[in-house]
Amino acid sequence: MSEAVHRPEDLVQAVRAVGVSDERLLQAVRATPREAFVPAGHRASAYRDVPLPIGHGQVTTQPSLSAMMIESLELSGDEHVLEIGTGFGFQTALLARLAADVVTIELWPDLLEQARRNLAQQGVRNVELLVGDGSGGVPDRAPYDAVIVSAAFPEVPAPLVGQLRSGGRLVQPIGPGGREQVVSFLRTATGLERRRTVTPAHFVRLRGQYGFPS
Repeated sequence: MSEAVHRPEDLVQAVRAVGVSDERLLQAVRATPREAFVPAGHRASAYRDVPLPIGHGQVTTQPSLSAMMIESLELSGDEHVLEIGTGFGFQTALLARLAADVVTIELWPDLLEQARRNLAQQGVRNVELLVGDGSGGVPDRAPYDAVIVSAAFPEVPAPLVGQLRSGGRLVQPIGPGGREQVVSFLRTATGLERRRTVTPAHFVRLRGQYGFPS
């Protein structure tokens, strides 16, 4: 018996199944070919709702989990977004369809260059890609309307709070790495306000000056 063929609509259904209802986001998932954002050896699994290895002990975020995190940012299309952890660029591509522009920072230069190629091949142009310590954010491009952190730390690093515009949203896995709660926050006049727990999850650790030691 041959193995079932998976396709983009399978990811859309997986995203719907976890409660994501933002139609703009669902259309972004439908229109973004995940096979273009995974290592060649894993393309047969691109439309399975699973994380895939990309080197350096890193994995792609599970698509349905990315979608839940993105939905919590409540993007309308005009936002200036910061992404911490580019990986191979699939989540970046989704954000680019939903926001005005995206600044994304990745610790590993080879991963960033692969993401740059992947995004260019898909015609994604409203993204600025940088190599560096994401735990410190990208202050030169601040303030941001939304920040998404694709790695775990027990608290939101202070630089990310400082770079978020008042009224802006931030989502991050809060925990030690490997067992955490993805939490959404709102930046208020007095600081960062916890809004809700999005979902339990398992993430790699946030490394850097304001994260775990490298």
